[in-house]
Amino acid sequence: MTTVDPKLRTVRTACPYCGVGCGVLATPDGSGGAAISGDPVHPANLGRLCSKGSALGETLGLESRLLYPMVRCKHGLERVAWSDALDHVASRLKHIVARDGEDAVAFYLSGQMLTEDYYVANKLMKGFLGSANVDTNSRLCMASSVAGHRRAFGSDTVPGSYEDLDQADLLVFVGSNAAWCHPVLYQRMLANKQGRGAKFVVIDPRRTDTASEADLFLGLKPGTDAALFSGLLVHLADSGALDRDYIARHTSGFDETLARARSLAGSAAATALATGLSETDVAAFFKLFRETPKVVTLYSQGVNQSAQGTDKVNAILNCHLATARIGRPGMGPFSLTGQPNAMGGREVGGLANQLAAHMSFTPPEIDRVRRFWKAPDIATHEGLKAVAMFEAIARGQIKALWVIGTNPAVSLPDADLVRAALKKLELFVVSENVRSNDTVDAGVHVLLPAQAWGEKSGTVTNSERRISRQRAFMAPAGEARPDWWILSEVGKRLGFAQAFNYNSAADVFREHAALSAFENEGSRDFDIGALATLTDEEYEAMAPVQWPAR
Repeated sequence: MTTVDPKLRTVRTACPYCGVGCGVLATPDGSGGAAISGDPVHPANLGRLCSKGSALGETLGLESRLLYPMVRCKHGLERVAWSDALDHVASRLKHIVARDGEDAVAFYLSGQMLTEDYYVANKLMKGFLGSANVDTNSRLCMASSVAGHRRAFGSDTVPGSYEDLDQADLLVFVGSNAAWCHPVLYQRMLANKQGRGAKFVVIDPRRTDTASEADLFLGLKPGTDAALFSGLLVHLADSGALDRDYIARHTSGFDETLARARSLAGSAAATALATGLSETDVAAFFKLFRETPKVVTLYSQGVNQSAQGTDKVNAILNCHLATARIGRPGMGPFSLTGQPNAMGGREVGGLANQLAAHMSFTPPEIDRVRRFWKAPDIATHEGLKAVAMFEAIARGQIKALWVIGTNPAVSLPDADLVRAALKKLELFVVSENVRSNDTVDAGVHVLLPAQAWGEKSGTVTNSERRISRQRAFMAPAGEARPDWWILSEVGKRLGFAQAFNYNSAADVFREHAALSAFENEGSRDFDIGALATLTDEEYEAMAPVQWPAR
């Protein structure tokens, strides 16, 4: 009888590249690589993978990997034991907080982190170091959508599901080159167009590949999306296309919103003037939206990455709310997320203006999280957001920074300022899986080896609120450790052992789920309390699930 090496079994995991959240089948080859294919039963992709996902096996080599902790000495970075590196980080953090206060320290996180890692980082900083100076590179791509959702719905809730893309009769792409950036979803929508006759409208200053299949392309002037959708709202009102009963029962402030829309763009002619489009094209778009009940409006970075991003998001949401094209099959506004776990980061409070579990810095919510975490010194006000955080470092206001899984010396605006600021830090810690990048090379003091995709285990949440397991199928490289473990070990050394006594990612997930349900009673959309009692075995086998899961 032949014994199969259990390490070579096929493992169901999730792609780490974008917010579509595709399921992946990974089969280790026994030589440090793996065969990669799409998971045919994962509801996000049904077996499809894009070119990046298909090439995941090519990312698994050890070349350039960081294999052990390093601390800067007079001769440069030198290898040290984990205990020494962790002692050093905790000692320096404790010293800086004691001397300069809790707001002299900050964490900068990443939408590449797993939810469990994100949760522990947020808990350590906001709950026990007492500062809300925790922000994330997701700030650069999704903060406008978060703010728009909270303004419109009272919570950061994406109301749609991928099934809506199959059932819509009109798909409106706003600032989204989905053909390139979300190709698996785009192919799904293209199948709807070819099989059911769904129409595409593409709204973008540039004619992208997504526009090649458009029934109508609106090449509007940059920054005028809010004017276009304000004009649409006015048109829907003046043509009797509003759902007055829905507005009365489920919304507030409609009259003021409509008046504001009229001031931005009244008629089709005024909208055309404001957006630089032809009146004919504007009228055609208005007619398509008005006469097609099943509309999904998809928006992405072209909307979010803008000084007017939140207003653009709300202008889109308002048109769906005013016509009740939301919360029903084939209808709704849909934010296409960029990073694989930007949504999970938002769920645990990874942004400086959030607390945890979709709660914010109101006195009742601060008190609720304080009691749940048993954290008497919890942060009581919002922290510094990404750009302001690095400006504060440049001013000498922030003395210690811990960067996890991201490269701000490249990705943030004004990279020269960022690189100069990093050199001023008294304590500069980076958790990474590579030995060198622009941020590390800016003068890191402590370099901690984190596990990479294929080695780490936890959960991610995709653009449709679907939580999936990302599972390990390879042994960790060198001395690499999970981010949640690294953060917990520092928390213990800071004197908070009871709060960070986790033995596994499952322990962290159960606490995260329990917090989402704590004193909720239906008051918060984000509730995964049904998952708070999963056993280790159930967590390991957990199938993809959308929230809420009460």
